[in-house]
Amino acid sequence: QVQLVESGGGLVQAGGSLRLSCAASGRTFSSNMGWFRQAPGKEREFVAAISWSGGRTYYVDSVKGRFTISRDNAKNTVYLQMNSLKPEDTAVYYCAARYGSSGYAHSTSYDYWGPGTQVTVSS
Repeated sequence: QVQLVESGGGLVQAGGSLRLSCAASGRTFSSNMGWFRQAPGKEREFVAAISWSGGRTYYVDSVKGRFTISRDNAKNTVYLQMNSLKPEDTAVYYCAARYGSSGYAHSTSYDYWGPGTQVTVSS
């Protein structure tokens, strides 16, 4: 079992920044990790993913150049640095752990999920 807990969400003005953290506990932190988000009335969507070593990262086009995913395996923590935030980034953000090697952009590929943290960007 893996327990994931997100933190760092909040209210920020457009153009501002937030850094989300996802702390993992339980099973060895050797999983691929991802961030997803879900806005009210919308499907959960992929935001970013990182391989277990940190050597590969992936982003949805809408956040490329603004968001950066990283991890510190010594701290069992994954981060999502979000810069130049826009009102359309408003959503609940979830981190997730995936032990498979494929399907980084698909929520069904992930084995464990955190409860989520709210990010609200005001215009």
